[in-house]
Amino acid sequence: MRSDGTKTAHDPQPCPLMITFPNAKINLGLNILERRPDGFHNIESLLLPITLYDILEVIQAKNGQPSFTSSGLEIPSNGKPNLCQQAALLMKKKYGIPDVSIHLHKNIPMGAGLGGGSADAAFTLKLINQLFSLQISSNALKKLAEKLGSDCPFFIENKPILVSGRGEQLESFSIDLSGLSLFVVNPHIHVSTAKAYAGVKPVIPEIPLREALNQPLENWKYFLKNDFEVSIFKKHPILDQIKQEFYLAGALYASMSGSGSAMFGIFKETPSKNFLKSFPMANARIELNVG
Repeated sequence: MRSDGTKTAHDPQPCPLMITFPNAKINLGLNILERRPDGFHNIESLLLPITLYDILEVIQAKNGQPSFTSSGLEIPSNGKPNLCQQAALLMKKKYGIPDVSIHLHKNIPMGAGLGGGSADAAFTLKLINQLFSLQISSNALKKLAEKLGSDCPFFIENKPILVSGRGEQLESFSIDLSGLSLFVVNPHIHVSTAKAYAGVKPVIPEIPLREALNQPLENWKYFLKNDFEVSIFKKHPILDQIKQEFYLAGALYASMSGSGSAMFGIFKETPSKNFLKSFPMANARIELNVG
């Protein structure tokens, strides 16, 4: 037992197998307020979990040899360890856990603004916490998650959260979208988050996000915006076309998620099959699981 009350990895026997399902998120509104001295941006956004999942398995490594394997969608390599590996290394350094073997089945599109990589990293922290019975608090896990990415702390509690600062300031937000349907279209356009920020001119909105969210949902399209859309739609007009198709099909609200390129629409009535056939790219119907 450590002095801070958490167990070391050597106190309990780890479970033989741990599997979890990291989920995606969408952004309801995304205001880029200002550029910070540290190079990041202060933002405000409501992050909402949705039922689109990866599959993550973590076990104690055999013979002390850590490994990372993946299946499903191909994960592009930038020469750095995958975020799941980075999360495991962070836990090893902090809590002295044994090496682990990780397998990730990738289903959430990458570069789409759905937060899949951040979810995978955060769920790795949570799964290792369970695997070795470390009993690390949610607040402590959030602090670790901050080191991995701005969206990572959100996935620790994984509920509707109003985020601010560079994404590390979290505030629970009550929102009821029960009975509605969410449709997500993945246009298979990879948008670099760094390039997306480079194209944005920060501005303080006339209507703060909290006030916009408190408007009736059918009025969100007038008050709720994603600041990334202006520059990204210029580069990829198909995204604006998808948004307009959502509204023509009866969406109460439609937007790009995060820095793109996934587009989503929230509907009261299920759109026709012809609507779904109007997109040559992959699309998925996802029921909102909040309320």
